[in-house]
Amino acid sequence: MSPSVRVAAVIPVHNRKELTLQCLKSMRRLLLEGIELRIFVVDDGSTDGTSEALRNEYPEVEIVEGDGHLWYTGAINAGIKRAFDSDPDYFLLMNDDQVFDDGALHHLVGTAEAIGNCAVGGLLLLWDTPHRIFQVSPMWRIRWGGWRHWQKQTVWSIPDTPWEVDLIVGNCLLVPADAIKRHGPMDTVRFPNFGDAELTPRLKRKGLRLVLEPKARIFCQPNSLPPSVERMTWSERYRHLCSDLRMTQNIRRRWYAWIAGAPNPLSGAIAFIVFFLRHLIGRNLEGDYGSRCEEPELKSLLAERKILKVKPRVA
Repeated sequence: MSPSVRVAAVIPVHNRKELTLQCLKSMRRLLLEGIELRIFVVDDGSTDGTSEALRNEYPEVEIVEGDGHLWYTGAINAGIKRAFDSDPDYFLLMNDDQVFDDGALHHLVGTAEAIGNCAVGGLLLLWDTPHRIFQVSPMWRIRWGGWRHWQKQTVWSIPDTPWEVDLIVGNCLLVPADAIKRHGPMDTVRFPNFGDAELTPRLKRKGLRLVLEPKARIFCQPNSLPPSVERMTWSERYRHLCSDLRMTQNIRRRWYAWIAGAPNPLSGAIAFIVFFLRHLIGRNLEGDYGSRCEEPELKSLLAERKILKVKPRVA
């Protein structure tokens, strides 16, 4: 690894002061030999004293102020814009609920430097069940209705060396600054709140390899369930399903994500239809049905893919 690899961490936050402070506490423990880390927290209009606490407890952190309307994608892009002034080699795009193993960043950077021209994601593990994998290595199949996020994978069911993937979620993503400079940051127009849905598939189509490094372990808060559509008023349903692209269940957002994230637009359009057909017949892999389905171990499912051999950077 180069002795002067510069990493700019960009963290969007909004009214989650304790989670943000917990995340930064874990980042202070990171092994940084050969790495120059600068942290940019984008505080998008927090009213819980987040910025004040950061200035008191983490004066080394650079704060980018938002007005409460940036949401995830706009906040990430605002942080990237500010961080470019520090001339980083890599951006570490991440959420504020991450707790890092002390060697996580060293493994991410080491793998990126060893392979070259790649974005690298870490192994996301759940806080409450830390042996369980979270949103790692989703796979695309039209018959599944698009992306399948695994629900039953564990630290024992995955390869123990890096492997190539088709998508890396934005919880923790190390991406070369040059790739962002050449191909642009996240799309705030179609994805105001889920910009990671299209970023890494787009970078992959531009020739960047997407790699998962299982030795870079990051512990995450489990996702909260979206509100029940059945319990909403008609106006709330219209907002969540049709008008507001920031909502998880928004149909237009899903359409954009399927078209932008699929191997090609036709595959995305067909999978979009299949997704809703599976939902209608109670076979939606994102719901309870998916949790009841058997899952093959990822290490066997990935047997035909290229498992990368990378010399470990940390014992």
